[in-house]
Amino acid sequence: MSDPIYPEKALAVVRIVVGLLLIYHGLEVFDRDTMQSYLTWDTFKGGAGEFLVYLGKSSEFISGILITVGFFTRLGGLIAAGTMCYITFFVGSGRFLYEDQHPFMFVLFAVLFFFTGPGAWSLDQWLAQANKRTRQK
Repeated sequence: MSDPIYPEKALAVVRIVVGLLLIYHGLEVFDRDTMQSYLTWDTFKGGAGEFLVYLGKSSEFISGILITVGFFTRLGGLIAAGTMCYITFFVGSGRFLYEDQHPFMFVLFAVLFFFTGPGAWSLDQWLAQANKRTRQK
């Protein structure tokens, strides 16, 4: 009764949904008006502000793609975790139990994918199986 039910597929569903959410948030990198609005925040009113805003949104977009398709999933997890940690603790106030809970949840999911890998339905898994079949020949 305590055995997991379809753990690889359940992990894959969560991975795909989280990846799509990261892509959704990262798409703002293509909206100039939204990106300019971030530059009005006190955190980004400095020399590197514009670079940091574009780096953050690009990281969300790229890590979201990697996580969604399960390609270099662990790298995607590291990118997402780093980006969301920065958002939680430097852009936000670091109060992840309430105010900054949203980006911190992405940190937790990203760490999960780093340690577990992609699960089912991933390019990582498909490539590993193809490599294994090639070596067996």
